[in-house]
Amino acid sequence: MKVKNIILTACLLVLPRLLGAQNVSDLIIAEILAQPDSTGLLDDYGRRSGWIELYNTSTGTVSYGGCFLTDDRNNLKKSLIPPTDLRTKLGPRQSVVFFASGNGHDGTFYAGFTLRPGSTIYLVSNDGRTIVDSLAIPAQLTAGKSVVKKAIDLREKVFEAQADAAVPTPGAPNKDPNSESKAQKMSRLDPHGFILAITSISVVFCALAILWGLFNSLFSPKKPKAPKVKKAPAGSLSPEVAAAISLALEQELGGEVYAAIGLALDQYLNECVHDSESFVLTYRMQPSAWNRKGQTFRQLPK
Repeated sequence: MKVKNIILTACLLVLPRLLGAQNVSDLIIAEILAQPDSTGLLDDYGRRSGWIELYNTSTGTVSYGGCFLTDDRNNLKKSLIPPTDLRTKLGPRQSVVFFASGNGHDGTFYAGFTLRPGSTIYLVSNDGRTIVDSLAIPAQLTAGKSVVKKAIDLREKVFEAQADAAVPTPGAPNKDPNSESKAQKMSRLDPHGFILAITSISVVFCALAILWGLFNSLFSPKKPKAPKVKKAPAGSLSPEVAAAISLALEQELGGEVYAAIGLALDQYLNECVHDSESFVLTYRMQPSAWNRKGQTFRQLPK
């Protein structure tokens, strides 16, 4: 029982970690707008200020409460993201925007510094030492334009910074406009759906064939095997055949001599006789006083 309790406790401790949130290393700084223009994004106070967008590249939820944002490499704990806010969890392939208002007390999603061209923004893990990601703001970045990291693969796992200024897209994934999704690629290669239909039908028929084979092997009644009949080796003679030969000789010729002949045949063919003889058997009737025809003549009366 103690071993079972230990195993159960270990499973309870490990499973939440396996099924829970992903690591903060899956977060990236996806986009930064340093100088907003008149069309910039408004914060909760109706102000237009620079902002930082974080993006979750994983397929699991990431809890980033307790991490830090900073623009100073020597002060990695400059702006703390509150660890007690339940909203500091980012779903898979989702993004969140932090406003760089210069006052971290404005709320959870506000950084305690402002953005300026030529600086570098860092995302620091909750240990206050590990830099998770960074993004440099070009010194020539004009107002109303942003610096972004775009996905270089369709799975959105690898990103690289774009050199040219881009139109801000807060809250939206930054993708290469020339890239296409799997659905778009399939629509281009198979506009009428023939490949998809053939593939689907093939998969269904293969699955049915596998199920049919498993059903027959597991649930079909097995036919009883017919008993094997042992064949007599060449040159052998069964007792039944020997008896039949003896009866035939007795009925044909009569007497114990013929029964002895049948027994001798059986012994010879079944290798019971040790003498090596030819395969020709010859017998000859020996005359005696009992079977002489002269003894059976009767004298006729005169």
